[in-house]
Amino acid sequence: MSARAMTVAGVMSGTSADGIDVAIMRISPGKSRSKLTLLAHEAFPFPDALRRAVLAAMDAKSTSTAELARLNWRLGLAYAEAVKETARRHEAKLDLVGCHGQTLYHQPHPEAYAGRKFACTWQAGEAQAIAAALQVPVVSNFRPMDMLVGGQGAPLVPLLDYVLFSDAKRGRVLQNIGGIANLTAIPASGGPEQIIAFDTGPGNMVIDWLAQKLFDKAFDRNGAHAAKGLVLAPVLSAALRHPYFRLKPPRTAGREQFGRAYAADFLAACRRHSKAPEDAVATATALTSETISRSYARFVRAKMKSRDVDFIVSGGGARNKTMVAMLTALLNPMGCAVMTSERFGMPAEAKEAAAFALLAWHTWRRLPGNVPAATGSKRAVVLGQVTYA
Repeated sequence: MSARAMTVAGVMSGTSADGIDVAIMRISPGKSRSKLTLLAHEAFPFPDALRRAVLAAMDAKSTSTAELARLNWRLGLAYAEAVKETARRHEAKLDLVGCHGQTLYHQPHPEAYAGRKFACTWQAGEAQAIAAALQVPVVSNFRPMDMLVGGQGAPLVPLLDYVLFSDAKRGRVLQNIGGIANLTAIPASGGPEQIIAFDTGPGNMVIDWLAQKLFDKAFDRNGAHAAKGLVLAPVLSAALRHPYFRLKPPRTAGREQFGRAYAADFLAACRRHSKAPEDAVATATALTSETISRSYARFVRAKMKSRDVDFIVSGGGARNKTMVAMLTALLNPMGCAVMTSERFGMPAEAKEAAAFALLAWHTWRRLPGNVPAATGSKRAVVLGQVTYA
C-alpha cells in the first residue's frame, strides 16, 4: 500500500448514543511513528427518532430482524451525511474513512450459544452506504479480529494515545469519559508493550439516564445538577462493590453491565435515601470519579515510572465541571495533574474519532492496529474490513 500522506476521516458514535463525531486527520509515515495533524472536527447530534432507536436496540431483550436491518442502514446513512458535511465545511478531499459504528452488543468473554462457546461483538452502521456516498474506501468492523486472537476487542484507542501522547520524561494517563470511561496509561519512556489500558466503568451513561429521567435533559450540562446535590454515601459505597470493579485488566464494560436496568436500580437506591433528584445525579457523578481514581490507584500508579503524571481527560465528561473537580480532588494527592486534551491540540470530543482515522490508515497499509497489552490478545493483528467505493 502507498506510504504517501493521506487525508482520513474517523467516525465515532459511542455508548452514550448522543450523536456522531467526525475527525479529519492528515496522516503520514514517520521514522518511529506516524505523523498526525488534526484538520477538522465536527459533532452531529442524532435526530431524536434515531437516538431512540439506537437506545432501544442496545437495551433490547428482544427485537426483530427488520428493526435491526433498518437501524444498520439508517446509521450508515447518518455516518455518510456527517462525514460528507464535515468534508464540505472544511473543503477537505478525503482519501479514506474509518468508521467504528454503533456498538449494539459486546460480549468479550465466551458464552454458550447454539452448541458452541465464543465471544462476539456487533457494531452497526452499513459501511457500503458511506463508501457509496463519499466515493472513497471505508474501513469498518475493527473489533472482531482482535477478539479472534484472544483479545477483548477493546480498547482500541491506545494506538492513537501512544502516537500522540507518549513522552520520554513524563508518565501520562489518557482518560476518556464517554458513555463508558476508559483509560490508557503510558509510563515515561515506555513502549507499546508497557501500555496499560482498560475500561474503568461507567462514564456518562448512568448520569445521562438520570438527567433524562429526572430533568428531561439529554445530559447534565457542565455538571450543573450534580453541583447542587449531595453525594449519598451509602448508595455510592454499595455501587462500588459491583463485581466489575474487582476485575483485573484487561477488561471492557458496556450497557450490558451499566445500561438502563443498572441505572434504574441505582435511582431506586438513591430514592431510598433522598427525594432530591440532584442527589442522585451527584452520586452517579461521584461513582464515575471514584471508579476512575480507584482504577488508577490499584492498577496503574505503581507502574508509571515517574512521581508526577499528566492525567489528560477527553470525551463528553471533560465538559462536566463537577466531575473534573471531583477527579482533581481524588487524583492530585497521587501526583496527577488533571487537564483536558485541548492542551495538546486535540478537542475533548475529537479523540476517539481521530483514533479510528489512524486505525483505518493502519489497516489500509496492512499494519497492526491493536495493542495486545491493552486488549489481552495473543498478538498484534491488522483490524477491520475494507469496503471499496
